[in-house]
Amino acid sequence: MARILVIDDDKMVCDTLQTLINSQGHQTESALTLKEGLAQSMSTTFDLVFLDINLPDGSGLDVVAEFHRAPSQPEVIIITGEGGAGNAALAMKSEAWDYVRKPLSMQDVLLPLTRALQYRREKAGKKLPRALRRTEIIGNSPQIDACLDLVAKAAGTDTSVLINGETGTGKELFARAIHTNSERADQPFVVVDCAALPASLVESILFGHEKGTFTGAEQAKDGLFHQAHRGTLFLDEVGELPLETQKSLLRVLQEQRFRPLGSSHEVESNFRVVAATNRDLEAMASDGGFRWDLLYRLRGFTISLPPLNQRGDDVVELALSQLTKLSKHYRIPTKGICPGFMETLRGYDWPGNIRELFNAVGSAFVKAQDEPTLFSMHLPANVRAGAKFKQVRDQTEEDKEISFDPESAVNPAHHPPPPLQKVREEALAQAERRYLHELIDLVNRNMEQACVISGLSRSQLYRIMQKHGIKR
Repeated sequence: MARILVIDDDKMVCDTLQTLINSQGHQTESALTLKEGLAQSMSTTFDLVFLDINLPDGSGLDVVAEFHRAPSQPEVIIITGEGGAGNAALAMKSEAWDYVRKPLSMQDVLLPLTRALQYRREKAGKKLPRALRRTEIIGNSPQIDACLDLVAKAAGTDTSVLINGETGTGKELFARAIHTNSERADQPFVVVDCAALPASLVESILFGHEKGTFTGAEQAKDGLFHQAHRGTLFLDEVGELPLETQKSLLRVLQEQRFRPLGSSHEVESNFRVVAATNRDLEAMASDGGFRWDLLYRLRGFTISLPPLNQRGDDVVELALSQLTKLSKHYRIPTKGICPGFMETLRGYDWPGNIRELFNAVGSAFVKAQDEPTLFSMHLPANVRAGAKFKQVRDQTEEDKEISFDPESAVNPAHHPPPPLQKVREEALAQAERRYLHELIDLVNRNMEQACVISGLSRSQLYRIMQKHGIKR
């Protein structure tokens, strides 16, 4: 039995899907908005989410990744009444399990449902515990655990890896973790800072050169490609490479051979490539700023790192780790921490991610000097202001949601809605009618099979059919 969440702003659709899914022995819950659905996914374990695209508070396509980062990491099936090739492609790129269009038939629902749950069971069954050397990766949020699972898988192969993430999310740490946990761990880990390569020396730095090749080349020197032989070559901020360098790099990645400047022969280098970027390489490739063929070569395996504001209490764990380091470095006893200090850290959005957090904690540590306790006032002003702004904004939105206008409640011109019980009864009746029509069509009017699928006795089934005027 699985637990499934249905998110659609049409209550009849929710009721219909719940009735159908419940008939298969599963448990369902529903939500009418993204906010409500995300809140439920964070507090309840779900195996699968049926997610509508057009919702009152946003597009379901924009939040597929957020549902994947929920504690239970449910699979997501996109449903929509306005299907199109573009939306279908976006759904697949966001790693939704499937994309189905309304009106939904039983087959449209049950087939992807069954396959997604089978995939989830087999994926869970094959998870083997592995001692992973984390190389200073701190945090135990579900989001980081999912990334570490990918690190373990990538480390077991020699395929190229592309790590996506905002600035300051720890892309190099994850690249080192892949290297450290691979069979190349005892070999070099060579970093190429693509954003800092001087245009006039790119080929010399990457490929190396022979003595006397250019002014100042007083001796031969190995390039970074050769230094990475048998190890890992880390291309940091690969999106900053000039197009001409991208062309040269592509050939080296394909052949693992290159010619040093001034040399008459090629050199082989058996290296594994891990690249990282904070840019959208697909968008760059579409605009002509990045080569599609190079992107395909780099993107053998992709790991997308979450921003810090999506990692929950990892903020606290990271802050405590940095404070411990600072205390050891300066040989100062560990300071006490006021609860307000951690509340401010939790409340700030951290646009600069881990790098900004460590700088803020370091600033607070220095500002406190010999004081025994860290308070919120020790943190930089922009951090305290950002946390307070978010707190007040969230409180204001909450107050709006629960506000009540007594004038609109008594003014008949506002057309008050019908009683809730009546709405529920009408929605349930519509859901039952649609379910019965689809059920009878599916079994080709075989009542025994209809009873098995619906879980109803023959007399119950006939009674409900008669209630809705449906002939046997």
